[in-house]
Amino acid sequence: MSSVMRNLFDIKDKIAIVTGGNGGIGLGIVQALAHGGAKVAIVARNEEKSRAAARTVQKETGSEPLVITADVSRPEQVSSAVATVNGKFGRIDILFNNAGINIRKPPQTLTPEEWHTVLDVNLTSAFLLSKEVYPAMKQAGRGKIINIGSMTSIFGASFAPAYATSKGGIVQLTKSLALAWAADKIQVNAILPGWFETDLTNRARVEVAGLYERVLARIPAGRWAQPDDIAGTALWLASPASDYVTGVAVAVDGGYTSSL
Repeated sequence: MSSVMRNLFDIKDKIAIVTGGNGGIGLGIVQALAHGGAKVAIVARNEEKSRAAARTVQKETGSEPLVITADVSRPEQVSSAVATVNGKFGRIDILFNNAGINIRKPPQTLTPEEWHTVLDVNLTSAFLLSKEVYPAMKQAGRGKIINIGSMTSIFGASFAPAYATSKGGIVQLTKSLALAWAADKIQVNAILPGWFETDLTNRARVEVAGLYERVLARIPAGRWAQPDDIAGTALWLASPASDYVTGVAVAVDGGYTSSL
């Protein structure tokens, strides 16, 4: 095997930002990147949870992530967070826009404030972070931006209309940024996770009776996903292996969306 082939998935010493990286899928991504040798910054609102996650990653990999406490829906806090990472490491190679929230209500009872809260955290933050890291990536001559969507990027959710709208927007933002920045050798792609066992979906299982069983019956793989099931796809899209892949949305769902 040639040295080129051996190095396709090499992310050693790359600088990565993961928003919402202190739990669930985000923490799975942080662990995958750290195991691959990248230096990772966790950007999230809950500092205590972020520091606990960083300690876990350090124990597993020997590399402790940088913890930055910020609300990624606030432009000034996004700017400060990105500046902190760039100031400490001198560059930014990889961005995972993973931060997300959900408010489960039918559309007729959802308030405008709740709508904007979900859209700002899930969609606007991805735009803000991507815009902020662009100068550093352009200067470096390359970069990887990976946006975390959802199965609801593909189909609607009557019980979560704001969430589904935000995740549909993630796919179109991904395509738009990919087209805008392809000439700068910045690849922008999306991952659409299926039903993962996380704090967010655990709450859904409490709020939506019978959800776990109904979902399980429709997953060809026969199980709900665990956070580390996203690791392989995350590493592929963060590494040189995906240098000719941009503007795509990859479902990681055990075949769920293919079986609809």
